[in-house]
Amino acid sequence: MNDTQRLPHRALRIHPKDNLVVALTNLTKGDQISVDGQTYTLVSNVPAKHKFATAGINPGEKVTMYGAQVGKAVVAIRQGEVITVSNIQHQAAEFRGKDSDYSWTPPDVSRWKGKTFQGFRRSDGQIGTRNHWIVVPLVFCENQNVQVLREAFEKELGFAPREKYRSQVADLAQLYREGRIDQIQSFQFGETPSAAEDQKLFPNVDGIKFLTHQGGCGGTREDARSLCGLIAGYIHHPNVCGATILSLGCQNAQAAILREEIGKRNASFDKPLLVFDQQQSRLESTMLSDAIRETFLGLVKANQATRSAAPLSALTIGLKCGGSDGFSGITANPAIGHVSDLIAALGGKTILAEFPELCGVEQNLIDRSRTPSVADRFIHLMRAYAARAQAVGSGFDMNPSPGNIKDGLITDAMKSAGAAKKGGTSPVADVRDYPEYATEPGLNLLCTPGSDVEAVTAQVGAGSNIVLFTSGLGTPTGNPIAPVMKLSSNSVLANGMSDIIDFDCGAIVSGGTTLEETGEAILARVIVVASGEKTKAELLRQDDFIPWKRGVSL
Repeated sequence: MNDTQRLPHRALRIHPKDNLVVALTNLTKGDQISVDGQTYTLVSNVPAKHKFATAGINPGEKVTMYGAQVGKAVVAIRQGEVITVSNIQHQAAEFRGKDSDYSWTPPDVSRWKGKTFQGFRRSDGQIGTRNHWIVVPLVFCENQNVQVLREAFEKELGFAPREKYRSQVADLAQLYREGRIDQIQSFQFGETPSAAEDQKLFPNVDGIKFLTHQGGCGGTREDARSLCGLIAGYIHHPNVCGATILSLGCQNAQAAILREEIGKRNASFDKPLLVFDQQQSRLESTMLSDAIRETFLGLVKANQATRSAAPLSALTIGLKCGGSDGFSGITANPAIGHVSDLIAALGGKTILAEFPELCGVEQNLIDRSRTPSVADRFIHLMRAYAARAQAVGSGFDMNPSPGNIKDGLITDAMKSAGAAKKGGTSPVADVRDYPEYATEPGLNLLCTPGSDVEAVTAQVGAGSNIVLFTSGLGTPTGNPIAPVMKLSSNSVLANGMSDIIDFDCGAIVSGGTTLEETGEAILARVIVVASGEKTKAELLRQDDFIPWKRGVSL
């Protein structure tokens, strides 16, 4: 299957080497299904998104999809039989070092070369898609004080969240007071528009974001260093205009470490960085009063920033999937893979993370690495991650969730083969460990878990100024400072959860459009979002932030 082909209506063999075929619609036992000129008689029902065998597969033999090994048979599988957790198990191909050059033909980007988005220019040359001020604690002991600042700032400055649910509770309480309990069960709450955006005191500031976490002390020194590195990535991020940092004073994650990590990312850092130490301030009220005054003055300055035209090469796009299904790897994932190739050809950056979901496709990424040293770093990080998982009795094979399996992703290698499609076909420019910052134009690999919020948190900390997030089952995941654009692998999801989905890739399944056409449409939408139009996650204030503690999170 290539980018310009339209999918058949009933079933698809993705790669000529595959001994599995994907059902594009519900298929019934006894159906005769023609694929690539060969007809198969089904010996079992095959639900949409699931797979059936193109030939008999004996116990121990390889099961292949996307041209890669995605498992092995554990019992004899008949031609035309559905693939389940009962007849195959995870097994991935071994990988070795880079031993050949990689040839890549970039896509035609002539129509995009003159295109721009409206972004915020920073003194270090980065360009943001948003203009946020952030308030972050260095340790969980300060989370409550961050919440106090949130309550003090948001409503008065016009950044308060929608209060429709509070109004709903008020209406229900009134019914109860009036003794109309019988009406509560049938009560229907109407949509109440928020006027907060029209009342913003600082119209050029997209938001003041309050991040909390459970780290900073009590863990290892590596945990503290990683947390400081992640926060430094957010402060250095082009979508951030300044930061207020709350410190208790005695924690492992010291302000000095944070400043050191910022210096690694930008030796000439010049954004407002306001650090308040509670143990030095003595009185909590003194620290909070000082923080409010200085942060307000910082927002006054931040409001002077305005958007201006910026080239698409200034985009750094995070590539993520979550709540994946059996269509993710043939619709939404390769569609944003085409976007990744377009951005690489234009001189921008993309970031593919989720190392547990690259299990089985390592050799492809190794061979695509620009240099042996880039390939070697990927090999080292993958093997170290796998070893940590195995040391605690886990493994990448445990990555697929019950929802993944129910919707056709039977093994981790099968899930990974589809997940890797988000990275397109361009060379791997660089490999970064968590929580490092991406600096090389082109496709970057970032070591993170597959866990949605941990991975997106890390991608943004590595510089993603917009994230493309595909889903087959639906997830509300967002981020405090970077717009997260949700793309559905199927139209059922897009229609059923329209409040969280920004773009529907489902027409690929019906043959109504191609991967290439969809990728081009996605990039056009990216430009609009990068220029300021809010995503569904932003409208819902889905400000998810979970630092990774480098434990075994899949």
